[in-house]
Amino acid sequence: MRRKRAKTRAITRAEAEGRGTAAVQKRQRRNLIVIAPCLVAIAVMCVLVAYSPTLYRMFCAATGLAGTTQRVAADTANISKQTITVAFDTNVAPGLPWRFVPDQGAVTVHLGEQKLVYFTAENFSDRPIVGHATFNVTPLRSGIYFNKIQCFCFTEERLDGHETVNMPVVFYVDPAFGKDPDMRDIAQLTLGYTFFRSADPHNAKDLSRFLASNPPNPADGRDLFHEQCAACHALDANAYGPKLGGVFGRRAGTAPGYSYSAALQDAGVTWSADNLDRWLAGPRQFIPGVKMPVSVPDPIARRDIVAYLQQESGQRGGGLKAATVTPGPAY
Repeated sequence: MRRKRAKTRAITRAEAEGRGTAAVQKRQRRNLIVIAPCLVAIAVMCVLVAYSPTLYRMFCAATGLAGTTQRVAADTANISKQTITVAFDTNVAPGLPWRFVPDQGAVTVHLGEQKLVYFTAENFSDRPIVGHATFNVTPLRSGIYFNKIQCFCFTEERLDGHETVNMPVVFYVDPAFGKDPDMRDIAQLTLGYTFFRSADPHNAKDLSRFLASNPPNPADGRDLFHEQCAACHALDANAYGPKLGGVFGRRAGTAPGYSYSAALQDAGVTWSADNLDRWLAGPRQFIPGVKMPVSVPDPIARRDIVAYLQQESGQRGGGLKAATVTPGPAY
């Protein structure tokens, strides 16, 4: 009898312990259901905090928010009769011993017209300093229509001690600006820059590349080709435009497999450094009747692009690869 009661009590304790363990496990599962989403939410917030500057910049660039201008490879817009004045404002942050000023106070441009302007930077110190320019356009709501093709603000920039450089900016205002009812009250845009001492001076570009006294630089020309030409051209195959590998010494309008305009085929031009420079400066002015819509107004950029093409003429197929695109209108 006593043995039976002891056995019964042991069973009761085991059952109680089992029920207690089950209850603890149940509470743990409930807690886990609550804690897991909280941990996921915290992780997501940490990622957003870490990448928020990058995400914000991407959002601003896509929407023009806060006056963020757009970056484009080329101006393919039709030029409108409507004009607008673009003024320039420059500032230098404390701690950066530079002078930074626009070479022109303002310009008047047609909507869709590509415009080249210059800014001057001078380093008052004895040593090289890397700077970075922030930018926007006001009124802020107009940023979505302001397009920059070439700008020192795209990269970190190194300026040697006591060096002075004229820096080009190539831009245009989208003709859609004139059709937007929210822009009707705007008669002037202001493109503003502020130069700061760079927090990330590694891999900075040398502003000395803009010096006219420098010899042509094929390496800079390759970068410019990639930024401004590669959307339409490749070296090794026809794309939207004809292939440009081996272009030096080639008669205009004769790249195999490309459909050229009659004007270019009949031009009787052989591509030399001088002729390529004239072509890039203004294709339709150099050879009337051609359909090439894009020009490179900055003479230093043209010099380096031509140097790159000259170098690559002896290395057919060794440069940028063609994208898979539909051939464009005959040049």
